[in-house]
Amino acid sequence: MPESSAPDRGFRSLLEVEQILTHITWLVTCDWEMRCIPSGAVAIDGQDIVGVGTTNQILSIFRGRETIALPGFMVLPGLVNTHTHAAMSCFRGLGDDLPLGRWLHEVIFPAEAAIVCEEMVYWGTLLSAVEMLKNGITTFCDGYFFEEAAARAALDAGSRAVLGQGILDFPTPDQPDPARNRERAIQFLKQFPSGSGRIRPSLFCHAPYTCGPRTLQWAKALCREHGILLQIHVSETAREVEDLVRTSGETPVFILERLGLMDPWTLCAHCVWVTHEEIEILASRGAGVSHNVESNMKLASGVAPVPRMLEAGIRLGIGTDGCACNNDLDLFSEMDKAAKLHKLIQLDPVVCPAPQMLRMATCGGASITGWEHQTGSIEVGKKADLIAVDLDRPHLTPLYDPISHIVYAVKGSDVRHVWVDGRKVVWNGEMQTIDEERIMAEVQRLVRGRKRSGQRQC
Repeated sequence: MPESSAPDRGFRSLLEVEQILTHITWLVTCDWEMRCIPSGAVAIDGQDIVGVGTTNQILSIFRGRETIALPGFMVLPGLVNTHTHAAMSCFRGLGDDLPLGRWLHEVIFPAEAAIVCEEMVYWGTLLSAVEMLKNGITTFCDGYFFEEAAARAALDAGSRAVLGQGILDFPTPDQPDPARNRERAIQFLKQFPSGSGRIRPSLFCHAPYTCGPRTLQWAKALCREHGILLQIHVSETAREVEDLVRTSGETPVFILERLGLMDPWTLCAHCVWVTHEEIEILASRGAGVSHNVESNMKLASGVAPVPRMLEAGIRLGIGTDGCACNNDLDLFSEMDKAAKLHKLIQLDPVVCPAPQMLRMATCGGASITGWEHQTGSIEVGKKADLIAVDLDRPHLTPLYDPISHIVYAVKGSDVRHVWVDGRKVVWNGEMQTIDEERIMAEVQRLVRGRKRSGQRQC
């Protein structure tokens, strides 16, 4: 029987809903059963999914004010990008082929000092939101500066997002006095736009090597007070771990554990250089981990022990990191590379199978970002965050296994239609909410000004 919010209606009239998607070649639910429904259908009323099943089942219960037939398409939940720095799309391709330390200190930090302001964060986040939505990413977890501007961008684009105000123990573009970081964080939480269920505030402590114990503790206390997520980079490079052990006697994971930061509302990005004991801590505390395979590969940071994390029961998602160190925002590519890299490293083709990777990019990502009751799977009661992949492509022909295709063959550019909260935000590959050409022009203007003068632009 199809999932449905409707009772058994017998011979009574059909229940009218806003939209019905019908005749979907493959409907991939990404719930814990990972159902693949041929000739599938989804009933949507307002923002919510109210029916899931075969086309015949759904049309026997519902009548849509709009009915959209999708033969030749695969529909799955919108993907969840669990770690990015959206505004850094303005730095795409800047300082490539450098190790993380040099890249940050010689390229990125000076560039941020010159260009980062509310205007840059707004337009840079909009540019990333467009790229993500067109690639099927409907939810993203962000950490940067001036995140009020990022919130406006996410609302304008139509994305779902967790937006983390950046905190470091040295001057930043939106807080030149680190002694006032807590005041800035409180201001951010007070001023965060309300009235939309699509965006949520968060705090983003950059890392244990840029935030001292006192900062980490007050930030986590604020997060607990407000019931929000704490994001933090953890054990991204061997150098980071070695330096912390030398200066503090502890690794990043043990520092966070000792300070009481490890719990289900802490999202640890990277976790490349973690030991068996640290994996057990992450698992036992229920902390989330975002795997950023392409960024880690490009910066040669190392390979996170994802197979061991999965065995330990760690809650895992997949992230792109920022465009400045990736250099794109395509979670289909991330799934593919993650699966293949771990098979190669382990010399085992069975590890990190396609269903596991897809789960990490959907319901797993929703879980670690706090959206598990709203998105990440196609189920009755969840929000209608959906993407439609065009199967009429040479590289998607023939199709034997929908889930295998999603992970190993689909590209972000194969996404044609996107819904967030039941609203069409991408249709036939075109943005429906904002002017894509203007966004690109504004970003070009911002970066041209920086290149021309070399001085601060905002």
